[in-house]
Amino acid sequence: MLSQEEADSSTAALPYNMEEWEQGYRSQPHEYDYWIDEVEGQIPAELTGTLFRNGPALFDVNGQRIHHPFDGDGMVCAIAFNEGRAHFRNRLVRTTAFEDERAAGKILYRGVFGTEKAGGWLANAFDIKLKNIANTNVIYWGDRLLALWEAAEPYRLDPYTLETIGKDDFYGLLPPGKPFGAHPKIDRSRDKDNPTLVNFALEVGLPFKIAIYETDLRGTLKRRYTHNYCGFLFIHDFVVTPNYCLLFNNPLDFNPLPFLFGFKGPGQCIKFRPDRPTEVLVIPRDPAKPMLKIKGKSGFIYHHANAFEEGDEICVDSICYESFFILEPGEDFLKVDFPKMDPGQLWRFRINLKTQTMGRELLESRCCEFPVINPQKVAQPHRYVFLGAADIPEGNTPLQAILKLDLETGDRHLWSAAPHGFNGEPIFVPRPNATQEDDGWVFNLVYDGVNNRSDLVILDGRDLSLLARLHLKHHIPYGLHGCWTNECFLP
Repeated sequence: MLSQEEADSSTAALPYNMEEWEQGYRSQPHEYDYWIDEVEGQIPAELTGTLFRNGPALFDVNGQRIHHPFDGDGMVCAIAFNEGRAHFRNRLVRTTAFEDERAAGKILYRGVFGTEKAGGWLANAFDIKLKNIANTNVIYWGDRLLALWEAAEPYRLDPYTLETIGKDDFYGLLPPGKPFGAHPKIDRSRDKDNPTLVNFALEVGLPFKIAIYETDLRGTLKRRYTHNYCGFLFIHDFVVTPNYCLLFNNPLDFNPLPFLFGFKGPGQCIKFRPDRPTEVLVIPRDPAKPMLKIKGKSGFIYHHANAFEEGDEICVDSICYESFFILEPGEDFLKVDFPKMDPGQLWRFRINLKTQTMGRELLESRCCEFPVINPQKVAQPHRYVFLGAADIPEGNTPLQAILKLDLETGDRHLWSAAPHGFNGEPIFVPRPNATQEDDGWVFNLVYDGVNNRSDLVILDGRDLSLLARLHLKHHIPYGLHGCWTNECFLP
């Protein structure tokens, strides 16, 4: 055990200040609309399009705190670029639940990760109605901008104004009340000029049902296929290859009784089982072929970078944790003890379809999350991965850096916002007419703990050198996922 002097010395050496990190989780109820005039460096002149980003923005309802940030109402930001200038706009997603709670001035819905209505367990018992928070991702596909949350229908937004239009059935493909996953993939491996959007949905029941949707840019259904699964499923993300969809089912037990009786949220009723294997569900994109279940070493996975086929094997690059962290009732999400938590690390899983076995190798030991690649490489072999990462090479800390990993040479580039900056998911945007995989720009929203506001940084994808830093007039709470479109949605 560390002595007090050693503990103080260790804390002093950390590249972050917890109070500054906590400030990034303040609610942002205000909505803005302005040209970004304070810019360090220069916005690339050929950059034309719109960056969309989604994430929880309200961490209380009329002063009543939510228990976990993932239960917060979603807010979509749009930064549109044209002729070397950038315009910012943000809007809260007006879900039905958001409007209900705003009118009532109090929490009316239970949250997946532990948020409860006032009144204790009696007020929450047997209320299994969860709040659609539309806070996880945002995609622009065809002519639709959709805010996604994996346990319910998408919400459609106006891409120019970000005003909420309402629930969306995704071109009429979603049955009423059915969910749509928050991590759709755009696959260009079969036809780069006519890409396919592939997404999955988990329909809760006995048994669970896994539904896969494949559509073109016009919203025409190419394929829809379903598979039943007997057991509990906890799957947030998935990957595709030209011939398969792969879903990693984490080794968890679920006891619904504390949720039913009003003591816990469903996410708190999960228990990680390190003694059990992780199971990969390999679903052929040919609906006539059966699903395979392949087991491997135990671990917990939220996000994947990509997957591709290599002979009899499928390679999947993913962030894997050795354990699963649960915020228990009574704990404060702002008081996270980062050093005590296992870091996420980048692993390559090799799934042999012939032997139906799975092995893994460590690609990056530094604490990291939110892996992304050049979007042109989805479902194909990729050389580069960009990640949100820790500033220091060992241990678990908040994300303060962007890491670029060259899987061919092992070379690494690191751009860091430490000690006062905190960031999340990078987004890679290919340069027009680029011939190299890493020729493009890396975008990241960074919270500045000193000036109490957020910046959009634009990095050169080749070496992560800083090209421009766009200072916003306010803070944006730490978000989750986003997307880029070459369409410029200026007011």
